[in-house]
Amino acid sequence: MASTKLNLRDDVATLTAAICDIESVSGNEKALADLIEEQLRLCDHLEVVRDGDAIVASTRLGRANRVIIAGHLDTVPVANNLPTRLENGVLHGRGTVDMKAGVAVQLKLASELANPTNDIIWIFYDNEEVASELSGLGRLVKNHPELIRGDFAVLCEPTSAMVEGGCNGTLRIKATVSGVKAHSARPWMGKNAIHHTAELLGRLASFAPETIEVDGLAYRESLNAVAIHGGIATNVIPDLVEIDINYRFAPSRTIAEAEAVVAKLLEGYPLELTDAAAGARPGLNHPIAANFIAAVGSEPKPKYGWTDVARFSELGIPAVNFGPGNPNKAHADDEAVDVAEIYACESALRKWLLETL
Repeated sequence: MASTKLNLRDDVATLTAAICDIESVSGNEKALADLIEEQLRLCDHLEVVRDGDAIVASTRLGRANRVIIAGHLDTVPVANNLPTRLENGVLHGRGTVDMKAGVAVQLKLASELANPTNDIIWIFYDNEEVASELSGLGRLVKNHPELIRGDFAVLCEPTSAMVEGGCNGTLRIKATVSGVKAHSARPWMGKNAIHHTAELLGRLASFAPETIEVDGLAYRESLNAVAIHGGIATNVIPDLVEIDINYRFAPSRTIAEAEAVVAKLLEGYPLELTDAAAGARPGLNHPIAANFIAAVGSEPKPKYGWTDVARFSELGIPAVNFGPGNPNKAHADDEAVDVAEIYACESALRKWLLETL
């Protein structure tokens, strides 16, 4: 059974296991949020605000700079991978990578760092793994913009304890291929929409995405069909096929520019933009970012997937991804994190927050 208490005095790996064992699939974060709020309110050096199942805990020391350290509480659905188990220095279980090890690091440091060199805003939020409009971070920005103000942000998403700057943008487009319905015994009376997807799919398959350098990091783009829908019955020639397309584009492009790339490639086909999120430039030229990179001792790499650093970028806050866990194991049934990476991230962030002005 999941623990009904969290002990922030625990070793950070033990704390990770305790947090993971409190199931918090998107939409079900309340139990974990309650425990986190309870523990943070015991810390006299923190001012705590809760909005739904999102929590903001801030120091108010009057420092010259404010940094944000953020992480989400939710996970994708459990797949017979809870409770956690520790084997040979590896912690297995849902959320160990994405991203409760990072949350444990946040909680441990939030409770212990009463006198950091910069003021710190610790953010724990809900509903990251689902539709953007449900995002707890987005809700905080809307409801409490005064709390989300900083000079630099670190999102503790899994990066194998390496710094990943910015992130690619993403857009989803629905392409339509039309035909004419007919009985399958008389196909010449119609036009088979499924057959006519070949030309569109061929364009996608032959497209060569670019690798674009942005602020010293090389962002690799990708463009793919990710779903296809069509067909009515086994005796009917289909008259409509819809193809969902996902374009991951460099943060130097705007959403409009990215949409234009797809429109040019698929000219002649009806296209509908169904979802889009701008990327984030790495912002590594900011002095605090430079200090962070020096403190953690990691050569920055680009983030190919979209993360909430883009939300901070929209607010004019440069942000990086840095957290324990191999991102290739995120959402996997065999999700697992090397405990050494949890300790490494805790140590690096502690050093930065205590020693770097």
